[in-house]
Amino acid sequence: MKIEKISSRVLLACVILIIVCFGAFLTIGYDNPVGDNKNDPMLTNVILWLMYALVAITAGLVIWSVIRGAQNSKGNDPAASTGVPGGKIVMCTMCLLIISLVVGWVCGLGETDFTTSDGTVTPAYMVQFTDMFCISMGILFVAAALAVAVSMTGIVTKSASK
Repeated sequence: MKIEKISSRVLLACVILIIVCFGAFLTIGYDNPVGDNKNDPMLTNVILWLMYALVAITAGLVIWSVIRGAQNSKGNDPAASTGVPGGKIVMCTMCLLIISLVVGWVCGLGETDFTTSDGTVTPAYMVQFTDMFCISMGILFVAAALAVAVSMTGIVTKSASK
């Protein structure tokens, strides 16, 4: 079975699983009022475990991919055969991650302590960390969407193979 076929089937399975989980989350016990104008969805744990599982599987596949790529290249320059400048992409990705975290940190400066309705107080530095990661995820999501769009057009490989 070709790798593209396997990849497309796995992507389809992941999308279906995510849609089913979010569909169940929003339709089964989502409107579960608790206290004054509060909502306690019944399937929150399903979404959290889905997130944990997808992160763990992704981390495992990244590690496997790095090991497999290192074994396959064995000192050869992969850019010469594929036309994709892997080293430049890794460096740009790491720089983008650092920049997104710095932008998130700066945007979160000046946060105050957050107090929930039950009296639990979250310190301002934790609110700032949360803001930093949320903003960083947004920036990285946009960058990933743009990277997928560029990859689908084939601009990088066409220009490198000339």
